[in-house]
Amino acid sequence: MIPLKLFKRYILVILILLIWQGCVYFGLVPEFLLPSPLQIGQAFIDDFGLLMQHAKYTLATAFIGTAIGLLLSFVLSISMDLSKTVKDLVYPIILLNQTIPTIAIAPLLIIWLGYGITPKVVLVVLSVFFPITIALIDGYQSVSREHLNLFKSMQASRYQTYRHLKIPASMPSFFIGLKVALSYALISAVIAEWLGGYYGLGVYMTRVRKSYDLDSMFAVIFFISVLTLLLIGLVKWIQRWVMRYEYV
Repeated sequence: MIPLKLFKRYILVILILLIWQGCVYFGLVPEFLLPSPLQIGQAFIDDFGLLMQHAKYTLATAFIGTAIGLLLSFVLSISMDLSKTVKDLVYPIILLNQTIPTIAIAPLLIIWLGYGITPKVVLVVLSVFFPITIALIDGYQSVSREHLNLFKSMQASRYQTYRHLKIPASMPSFFIGLKVALSYALISAVIAEWLGGYYGLGVYMTRVRKSYDLDSMFAVIFFISVLTLLLIGLVKWIQRWVMRYEYV
């Protein structure tokens, strides 16, 4: 029963892979331009140990940057929610940051901060704090006036209002923003590694690209996609645990 459901869900993906394999097998597309899914799978198996070794550095960068971005997002979102002046001052800067392409600012960070982990973490922070901050602000503003008046009538402090009302109410929006942020985090870490570094999936991609090893190039792209899906799945699991009262 479960395999049938999975087949129905991913039938389009399976068809695309079969057509792709057929085009390469029958010579409609040359292998040196587009390796077949089987060749990519074999390259992934052959390079699995090396991929895992590089992945731990990319994931560490993504997690550190996301953690710092989360802290900044909570501080900024609460400050902007408490003060309209702060919101008017900070909000345009946040929007401006979002309009700057990641690939454009990454070389500057490498020049300013070197080839270590620092510029990569900074790039991840710049990429993730926008969706999380906006999601939290929207969540705070979703609280009804009636609930706010109730807390005021009970003489609740600002801490109690956020702890027991606004932050719980913002959790659905927060987890949506976190899913987007984690995908941004991994991509930003890889982009930063393209431009300089010693370890990471981006460094590995640069090396196989220079050697025209397209099998390995597609294998690492597939691996990054799988890691992103696993991270989003982890966020969904955490969301179900944190908001388990909604799934009862």
